[in-house]
Amino acid sequence: METEKRTQISAEQIDNRDLSEQIKEVTKDSHVRAENTELMLSFQRGQVTLPQYKLLLCSLYEIYQALEEELDRNSSHPAVAPIYFPTELARLKSIENDLEYFYGPDWREKIVVPAATLRYCHRLRQIGKENPEFLVAHAYTRYLGDLSGGQVLGRIAQKSMGLKSSEGLSFFAFPGVSSPNLFKQLYRSRMNSVELTAEERNGVLEEAVRAFEFNIQVFDGLQKMLTVTGNEHQESWTNSEAVHSKTLPGTISPMIRMVLGLFVALATVMGLYAL
Repeated sequence: METEKRTQISAEQIDNRDLSEQIKEVTKDSHVRAENTELMLSFQRGQVTLPQYKLLLCSLYEIYQALEEELDRNSSHPAVAPIYFPTELARLKSIENDLEYFYGPDWREKIVVPAATLRYCHRLRQIGKENPEFLVAHAYTRYLGDLSGGQVLGRIAQKSMGLKSSEGLSFFAFPGVSSPNLFKQLYRSRMNSVELTAEERNGVLEEAVRAFEFNIQVFDGLQKMLTVTGNEHQESWTNSEAVHSKTLPGTISPMIRMVLGLFVALATVMGLYAL
C-alpha cells in the first residue's frame, strides 16, 4: 500500500521523536488533504441540523462501542494499559444518553450507519484481537481530538439546533477531565512511555494514518446518506408542495440545508485535527 510506504519512510526519518510527535508527522499529509477540500473550507458558514446530528451520533455509537469494548478487553495489555482512562474518556454511555434523548427508549432499533462505519468497526475489532498495540493510534486520534474540540463544538451544536439545554449533547462533555490541556499532556506522556519494538512502532504509525482514512471515509459515507435523503425530500417537495409547505417552512431546500449543516458533523468526526 502506497500510504504504508510513505508512513514507513516518514517513520525512519523521525525515529528519535516521541510517539505522539511521530503520529503528528506521519499524518500531516492526511491533515492537509482533508482540510483543503472544497467542502471542508466552506463548512464554517454552516449550521448543523437535528437530522444530521442524529445520523452522526449513530456512527459515533458504533465506532465507540467497538473501540471501547476492545480497549476494555485489552486493558491489561502493556501497550494499552498506560493510555486506558475509561473514567475520564469513555464516550459510549454519553452517546447512548444522547441517542435516547433524540430517538426515545427504542433508539437501538433506529440506528442507521454508512458502510464506512462498519468497516471502521471491523478494523477496530480485528486489531483488538490480533494487534492490540494498534489501538493506541485509534484511541489517541479519537479521544484527544474529541477532547480538544468538545466544549466549543457543543456550544455550536446547541445554538445551531436551537436546543434550550445541554440535553442531547453529552458526547461533547468530559466531566471527568477538569483541565483538557493538562490531561492531554498526561495522555501524551503515558503514550510516549509505551515500549514498542521498531516493527510495532511502525505499525502504530501506519494505523494512525488508517485512523484518519477511516474517519474521512465515514464522513464521505454520511454525506452520501444525507445527499440521498436530501434528494428524496426535494422530490417529495416537488410532488407534494402543498403538503410540505406546512411541514418544511422557509425557502431553503433540504439539499442546501444538508451542505450548510455538515460543519459540526465534520468537525466532530474529524475532531482529531486539533491534536
